[in-house]
Amino acid sequence: MAKITCHRCKHTSMRLILILIIPLVLNNTQCSKNRIANIPACIQQKINTIKAQPKWNPPATITEYLYNGKKVYLFTSDCCDQYITLYDSNCNYICAPSGGLSGSGDGKCAGFYTAATLLREVWKDER
Repeated sequence: MAKITCHRCKHTSMRLILILIIPLVLNNTQCSKNRIANIPACIQQKINTIKAQPKWNPPATITEYLYNGKKVYLFTSDCCDQYITLYDSNCNYICAPSGGLSGSGDGKCAGFYTAATLLREVWKDER
């Protein structure tokens, strides 16, 4: 009995395999659990530093705002009576709009909460 080779079957099988494998490979290379989309690398580095520490109480949260025409990042503190700090997209300290012993921050941006526009919560430590 002669063996009949189906070239069309082989081609179809290979195409099916590629269709199933390519999305998995692309998803693996383009996404990372440790990288948050559309944030500056230095903000990601600060997140990684927080993740290397024991979980804060209350949990660390980073929120993105639009302030004076620029994106800024508000970091909660790891405990009571500490400043809630604000950084620009280059991780330069801007001010502490709240927190500290008085609760009203360092006084360098007292109108932040009325002038700033909330864009999104960038990250919250869900450990």
